[in-house]
Amino acid sequence: MLMEFSAPLIQGRLLKRYKRFLADIELASGELITAHTSNTGAMTGLTQTGSPVYVSQHDHPKRKLKYTWQLIQIDQHWVGINPILANHLTEEAIRNDVITELQGYDEIKREVRYGNNSRIDLLLSKSSGENCYVEVKNATLVEQQTALFPDAVTLRGLKHLQELSQMTQAGHRAVMCYIVQRSDINRFAPADHIDPTYGKALRLAQAAGVELIAYNAQVSPQGIRLKQALPISLP
Repeated sequence: MLMEFSAPLIQGRLLKRYKRFLADIELASGELITAHTSNTGAMTGLTQTGSPVYVSQHDHPKRKLKYTWQLIQIDQHWVGINPILANHLTEEAIRNDVITELQGYDEIKREVRYGNNSRIDLLLSKSSGENCYVEVKNATLVEQQTALFPDAVTLRGLKHLQELSQMTQAGHRAVMCYIVQRSDINRFAPADHIDPTYGKALRLAQAAGVELIAYNAQVSPQGIRLKQALPISLP
């Protein structure tokens, strides 16, 4: 299953990323642009000046920036940096029976309110009344062929773990799903050296019944497809 981009991407090279949401890019045509960066993390290892990148173009009149940074090439591998695509990729993979752990549900809803003024990324439900709450995280940090999350201290991510645990305590199924938009890795682990509080909370959530799954993806300028489930290491 290939999730294609809505329009052909435009090639360029990265000049610099700054202020979290901005990236200066030189397009292959020579035009200099500023692109929106949806990834608000540290993006460690993904901001080398001169790296090949791809952006998408949007002509909506209300947008301040008409380009969005989507891909970067690292060591001959394309990496998807847009966390919004991780949510879409997960939903499509569930609908097409790719994520086997999340099959058997009759309906999928996005961005449903739950917990303490939060929205769950995906709510899966059965006609019998059973619900499964799925939170999706986009992991891009890699060390020694291991995908790590988070790449910066995340209070929001901590809150999500706590709220998933509350769902399991209320008798629902809850799943933490890590999508790694790159193929040069063979396992997943929490980044304890970056955010030990998150790592501790992840282990507590698992002990409370929250299920953990991780998948990597094959990424190209033509589209993205999930490649395989990853073993999760919780030393």
